[in-house]
Amino acid sequence: MQLTGIHHLTAITADAAANNRFYTETLGLRRVKKTVNQDDTSAYHLFFADGAGSPGTDITFFDWPAPRERRGTNAITRTGLRVAEASLDYWADRLSGLDARLTTIDGRPSLEVEDPEGQRLRLIAAPTPAGQPWARSDVPAEHQIRGLGPITISVPELAPTEAVLTQVMNMRRVRDYASPDGQGQVHVFEMGEGGAAAELHVAVQPGLPQARQGAGGVHHVAFRVPDTAALTAWTERVARFRVPSSGEVERFYFRSLYFREPGGNLFELATDGPGFDVDEPFETMGEGLSLPPFLEGRRQQIEAGLKPLA
Repeated sequence: MQLTGIHHLTAITADAAANNRFYTETLGLRRVKKTVNQDDTSAYHLFFADGAGSPGTDITFFDWPAPRERRGTNAITRTGLRVAEASLDYWADRLSGLDARLTTIDGRPSLEVEDPEGQRLRLIAAPTPAGQPWARSDVPAEHQIRGLGPITISVPELAPTEAVLTQVMNMRRVRDYASPDGQGQVHVFEMGEGGAAAELHVAVQPGLPQARQGAGGVHHVAFRVPDTAALTAWTERVARFRVPSSGEVERFYFRSLYFREPGGNLFELATDGPGFDVDEPFETMGEGLSLPPFLEGRRQQIEAGLKPLA
């Protein structure tokens, strides 16, 4: 059994309208789904991805009126976004007003930057597998973001987290490097065929305080499984290892399983399908408010509680 890569990453914003503008206009991603948090329908759940909404390309946001994240360990700390190596200079210029910094991390040319709420992003030169360009993006197709990965988490000690990653989740520890922030070592774990789209980087940072989630922080990271049969096999595997979990959850656009690794970070396993065009035409998906069937009867009430995005 193998996970096949990063599926999506879900973060927190306290300003949905500004968040929507930054990820669609500045980063040039397609908003592929405008929906709500299925467990808190007062909050938007916005999905930004490549032109097709491909698994492994979407960064998503819950819109909660939260204070800024308090940074530290026991947290998901950096979101990798893959671009072509020739595009890094383009992005350095485009994001220059955000103090973007060119560097090399884990042997890959990279650009470190934060969004206006302090969401920590890293554009890295690792173009394959490539996402589908979005024809209506302000970013030229050759420079568009290709997908997610790697994702970096911070924990105070390695052994408990490594045990879950390698024994339960079948990841492989492949190399280490010094953390770019000067705090500890980063240990690289890969899944499936490996490569930047299938890596989790674990920074061991016992000297940092415990993080507190908030705006500009990350809620969870999801890993890919191909279908519901594979997810059921993973659910059974997680149970055999006596890892507490949510059990399978129907999210309509995919099916999920949630559990926490010993460092406290929330992991999700999510199926590749059925996808974001299951309830609206591919050409216009993400433009209107989509609700899964079990929330459709409450549409009027839900819409009344949401703030306009424009």
